[in-house]
Amino acid sequence: MAFRFAKPVDWTYRAGQFIDITLLDPPETDAEGNTRGFSISSAPSEDVIMITTRLRDTAFKRVLQAMPLGTPVKIEGPFGDLRLHHADRPAVVLTGGIGITPFRSILLETIRAGGLAYPVVVLYANRRPQDAAFLDELRTLAERDANLRFVPTMSGLDASDAWEGERGRIDVSMLGRHLAGVTNAIYYLTGPPGMVQGLRAMLIDGGVDEDDIRSEEFTGY
Repeated sequence: MAFRFAKPVDWTYRAGQFIDITLLDPPETDAEGNTRGFSISSAPSEDVIMITTRLRDTAFKRVLQAMPLGTPVKIEGPFGDLRLHHADRPAVVLTGGIGITPFRSILLETIRAGGLAYPVVVLYANRRPQDAAFLDELRTLAERDANLRFVPTMSGLDASDAWEGERGRIDVSMLGRHLAGVTNAIYYLTGPPGMVQGLRAMLIDGGVDEDDIRSEEFTGY
C-alpha cells in the first residue's frame, strides 16, 4: 500500500534514499515504538513524498492505515546512498517485494531526466502479480527506455494461473536466460534479509566479485 505526504518547502532528497517517519501521539503503540524507516518510492521530481509498504498487523501500520487525510507526521532524513554508481558499467537489480521501492524512484527520475545511459536489467520477484508493487508502471518504463530490461517473476502461481512471464525464484538459470551479453555489471540486491543473503551467496559462488555487489535489506515484512 502506498502513502503520500506533502513535501516540505525547500526539502530535497536523492532518488534511492529513505526517511524515518514518526507517528505523533498515536492512539496505540507497541514495543517497536512509533518510528519506522521507509524507502522513498516517489521520484524527487514528483510533488509528494510517497512510501510503499506491506501492511503487517502492527500498531504502527494499523495507525498509519487509519490516519485521516491531513494527519501530520514527523519526517527525518533523507538518509542513505543507494544509487546506480557507474555510468560506464551495466547494472543488474535483483529484488523482491517492497525491495523495488527505491528503484521505482531511481528509474523514474533517471528516465524523466533524459534516459538511462547504460543497460539496466531488473529481475523482480513476487509470489503473485497482485503482490507486485508498480508492476505495470515498471513495464511502461521499460517500453520507454531501450536500456531498461524488466523481468518480473512469480513464485506462488499454480500451473493453471495465467501469466506470461518468468515463474519461480531468481536463480542461476534465470540469470543465464536474461543476462546473456551483460558483462562487468554492478549488482544491486534489495528485499527481505533472507532473499538478499541468498542472492549474494549465489552471485559470489558464480564468480561475481564482492566489490561489485551492493545490497540493502528490507525488514518489517
